[in-house]
Amino acid sequence: IMDGNGRWATARGLPRVAGHRVGARAVRRTVENAPRLGIRTLTLYAFSSDNWKRPKSEVDALMTLLRDYLRRETARCIKNGVRFRMIGRRDRLGPDLVVAIEQAERATAAGDRLDLRIAIDYSSRDLLVEAARRVAAAGTNGSTSRETFGRALAEAYHDAYGCPDVDLLIRTGGEQRLSDFLLWECAYAELAFLPVRWPDFAVADLERALTEFRSRERRFGAVADPATGTGQRAG
Repeated sequence: IMDGNGRWATARGLPRVAGHRVGARAVRRTVENAPRLGIRTLTLYAFSSDNWKRPKSEVDALMTLLRDYLRRETARCIKNGVRFRMIGRRDRLGPDLVVAIEQAERATAAGDRLDLRIAIDYSSRDLLVEAARRVAAAGTNGSTSRETFGRALAEAYHDAYGCPDVDLLIRTGGEQRLSDFLLWECAYAELAFLPVRWPDFAVADLERALTEFRSRERRFGAVADPATGTGQRAG
């Protein structure tokens, strides 16, 4: 969860959009270094459905920034083996942004080093409701499994690749909440809340978060293994 762009800018006497522009550099750093650090799937929360409540000038600037980022970074994604996909609603986005999204998705489809998902106009609760509606419409007679519901949720995302469980959720900016992000996928996620604001998020911050994550014991609701006295180590 890329939090703190606006506060980063305000603290420096800059307009909030300046923080979003600098935050785009942190996105590039993170995406470029994620495969080297063993990350295969990276989901970035760029714009929540509730963010439409922000001033129109800021929303318009964010949408322009997202469009320009996709157009500028697609070639870099192809070079680095990054497959880009968007999750969230598309019907409320401007046509130029939708075109940029679709072009980036097609152009990077062969990427196999990193699955990069960017959440735009995203609300986990809204998608859960839509998935439930789809399951009910399919008439499963109460026999819905987690897998069936997960497929319905992926369809609600317009995501043919499904919804992988989150191992580690990192939120920058010092806030400690999920903000309607990946609620289904975060059922057993490890959480890391960092005081650093997103524009200042460095590779070293990501490395420290991963090191701390890998030291944790993950039991997924079970008890420790009696043979070893431990649960499953994150990795």
